[in-house]
Amino acid sequence: MKVLHLPTTVGGNPQGLSHHLQALGVESETWILTQNTFGYPADKVILLPTDSRLQRWLKKLTALRYVLQDYDIVHFNFGQTLFSPAPPSPQTKDSWLRRIRAVFARAAQWLELSILRFRQVPLFVHYQGDDARQGDFCRNHFDITIAKRVDESYYNSFSDDHKRLQIKRLSHFCSKIYALNPDLLYVLPPQAEFIPYSHISLQDWTPVYNQLENRPLRIGHAPSHRQAKGTDLLLDALNHLSSQGYDFELVLVENKPHAEAMRCYQDIDVLVDQLFAGWYGGLAVEAMALGKPVLVYIRESDLHFIPTAMRRDLPFIQVDPTSLEVGLKKVLEMPRQMLYELAQKSRAFVEKWHDPIAIAQRIKTDYEQALIQRGKL
Repeated sequence: MKVLHLPTTVGGNPQGLSHHLQALGVESETWILTQNTFGYPADKVILLPTDSRLQRWLKKLTALRYVLQDYDIVHFNFGQTLFSPAPPSPQTKDSWLRRIRAVFARAAQWLELSILRFRQVPLFVHYQGDDARQGDFCRNHFDITIAKRVDESYYNSFSDDHKRLQIKRLSHFCSKIYALNPDLLYVLPPQAEFIPYSHISLQDWTPVYNQLENRPLRIGHAPSHRQAKGTDLLLDALNHLSSQGYDFELVLVENKPHAEAMRCYQDIDVLVDQLFAGWYGGLAVEAMALGKPVLVYIRESDLHFIPTAMRRDLPFIQVDPTSLEVGLKKVLEMPRQMLYELAQKSRAFVEKWHDPIAIAQRIKTDYEQALIQRGKL
């Protein structure tokens, strides 16, 4: 079986999934449009930062030949295909040039998907967060949400409508739809399925239990977007606790390649993840694999989307924007032995629910079912 993953490295999930599919005997590749700061390895990077606009279009048109190659499965990620149109913004919505580009991109995407369907190639798509999450839905349904923290350059009516159109189009063409975050299932079609992150290899992320070392506690935080993650609230809470005499060290990890960030996470004792998304990110999975307890906001009303056993096993110190300082104080006063035991529980949770081979096997089985339904296996 030959599989192609397109077209991003968001969170390293496509690359991690592809790697573990290979371990199961699948011939799997990842092609990405551009490489980002985190540097997740891909089999092919289509565009360079120095490419002109014309070069970018020519390279994408050349890459479109993949639709005629011998891939048995095409798996899209971050809700995008090779030719996904860029979302409009309040600043560019009236630009005639943007409209022309959008029309061309939509036509190219339709051609991309239609050729694959004509050739009966099963298509799959992973949604990972802000590729599906919509500001208007979040503001109307959640008390605590990223949408109430950010300005309209992050979520706006144009980007919300764009996401809904893209979800509708991909739903029409794709055999399976996966969501890494449970809240996405409110806005995805009913057949969409929750599936945990599978981006890390457990043998590469071995535990570093350093909670019993006799020194001030090291609290880690690694925001990709400070406003969305609640970094300002964390800094305020830590400053307040410091003024009360609590002794700790903050390890802030930002804008580092993934391999370098991993070394930083090894030195921390606990991690503060995101405070507004309602679920934990891939970063939390990495921290727990290293044996670091995680403080995070989990939205209780979303948990009916995940397996009951997984819900029972959640090992987090749950906080929200109003209880963060209390949660941090609890951690700072916690006996180190208890923190160490929570670190072990966190690692066990990752081994059970984020086993990348088990998740890759589930997806491989879905690939096989789709091929059987088309008489190709």
